[in-house]
Amino acid sequence: MEKDIVISLTDISKAFDGETVLDHINLEIHDKEFVTFLGPSGCGKTTTLRIIGGFETPDTGDVYFDGKRINDTPPYERQVNTVFQRYALFPHLNVYENIAFGLRLKKTPEETIKEKVQEMLTLVNLKGFERRRVTTLSGGQQQRVAIARALVNHPKVLLLDEPLGALDLKLRKDMQNELKRIQRQMGITFIYVTHDQEEALSMSDTIVVMAEGKIQQIGSPVDIYNEPENAFVADFIGESNILDGMMLSDYKVKFSGHVFDCVDTGFERRELVDIVVRPEDVDVVAKDKGMLTGTVTSVTFKGDYYEIIVDVGGFKWMLETSDFVGVDEVIGLDIEPEAIHVMKKSEYSGMFGDYSTFSDEMDHLGDIIDEEEEE
Repeated sequence: MEKDIVISLTDISKAFDGETVLDHINLEIHDKEFVTFLGPSGCGKTTTLRIIGGFETPDTGDVYFDGKRINDTPPYERQVNTVFQRYALFPHLNVYENIAFGLRLKKTPEETIKEKVQEMLTLVNLKGFERRRVTTLSGGQQQRVAIARALVNHPKVLLLDEPLGALDLKLRKDMQNELKRIQRQMGITFIYVTHDQEEALSMSDTIVVMAEGKIQQIGSPVDIYNEPENAFVADFIGESNILDGMMLSDYKVKFSGHVFDCVDTGFERRELVDIVVRPEDVDVVAKDKGMLTGTVTSVTFKGDYYEIIVDVGGFKWMLETSDFVGVDEVIGLDIEPEAIHVMKKSEYSGMFGDYSTFSDEMDHLGDIIDEEEEE
């Protein structure tokens, strides 16, 4: 086993009440890595985290920590600590005593406790808050106390289960930066669970995209965004136009009735494929200059760009442009070879990528349903 692999999951499966939650997953997590499990509610990401922490036991498969099998090792004997969405702070203890709690359990000398708590208070920017009751703190401050308490024992791995879910948007973004800074400063492995794509992209070294109990793709944020392996990943990470296409030969693909140059190779001649084109990668041009032509059906001002939906032969594309175009205007679409990503067909083909039913309200409703399911 490689020296820098700290956690290895081998053929892990788990079912609850006869329903499969994890389906034969394999994963290696490296030392000092910030890994994020990303996926919709019910995809198995929290169960995976709980198996690593020792709160759940896999039905099949093995969990290794530094090369040693730990399936039967209880949570308190693992070099792992957990920060939950509900911070589980002790309301009757002040900030100092909340952070010191784990050290006191281990009968750590008072002088060492003082030194370590002060180190943590500095790390999470809470110096001067030692005697405050945790019930008087804001959500963000309580989160920092929970993180300090989890890190004071210097665990080798910190597990974070949707830890920013209860915070408002601005505070969330501030805490994302803080967590990345803390992880780098401490030099330990963070394993993070979220269904927030932007959070995963901005914080992680490695993203593990999950759906229906299976790992769909593992890669860096740049790889996951630019080179999704199937339609589920392409749709879940950012916005994507996903179309049916046919690979005519290396570097030539046909979709939307037009033959395009692309940068993809290795497909069979005339193989049916999925095509991904990100909204920001389409250039809006005059209708007689475009590779494709379409009619604008909606325009939404987003601050630094306009989000427009364009009907091209019955398929609704989403585009992002800095130039204003009006509803019912006929426009041309220009697509560079590098903007076209070709994927193999999968079980998720045909399920995503057409913006016929898209609206901000639907998107927001999906977020609300996700949050309610998490609770």
